[in-house]
Amino acid sequence: MTDFGYIAGDRPIDDVPRTTEAADAASVANVVSRRLGPPAAWWGIIILVASEGTLFASFIGTYYYLRFRAPVWPPDGIKPPEIAIPLILVGSLLLSSIPMQLASLAARAGRLAATRLFLLVALVIQTGYFAYEFHDFGDQLRKVPITVDAYSSIYYVLLGADHAHVFFGLLFDVWLLWKLARGLTTYRMNATQAITWYWHAVNLLTLVVIGTLLSANA
Repeated sequence: MTDFGYIAGDRPIDDVPRTTEAADAASVANVVSRRLGPPAAWWGIIILVASEGTLFASFIGTYYYLRFRAPVWPPDGIKPPEIAIPLILVGSLLLSSIPMQLASLAARAGRLAATRLFLLVALVIQTGYFAYEFHDFGDQLRKVPITVDAYSSIYYVLLGADHAHVFFGLLFDVWLLWKLARGLTTYRMNATQAITWYWHAVNLLTLVVIGTLLSANA
């Protein structure tokens, strides 16, 4: 019978890991091994990803709505976007999910040095992608200035929103590396896992956005 010394399922309270007490690599790994489900940070990032996915779905739906109603897409005088370079860039960004996932696994195992290393590798790839895209975005603004036509409006909304999410991901990486410089705790391990899932979602959204924009060549 359940009493004050037990929780649901007649599990002793002492068996429930006190995750906030884990303040070193070995303790973090022990907490993870005893954890029954994902942390609250994981659920929080899933809710964020779901809401951002809804936002992008509305943008993409708007893009195709405008496209199918337009007699010419892109409008006369506007060149369709290039194909090769955007695909190479989005491919490199997708590859950054690998070191991010490895960083998450390393944090769960209590391997602090490996966590930092994998995060740094991912940050270099992601920064390279963002730097090129930011420069290219400026060039596109000079070649295809923002106007009131449907194509330019939705094009820059999609691309700008995606770049903003990549930029915030870079800020998350820098913040996390700064935190991990002082050691590994359960909070930082949870943050690593949450930020990893954020990047998985951003990378997938970027692939969908670039694919949508490149469909103007079809």
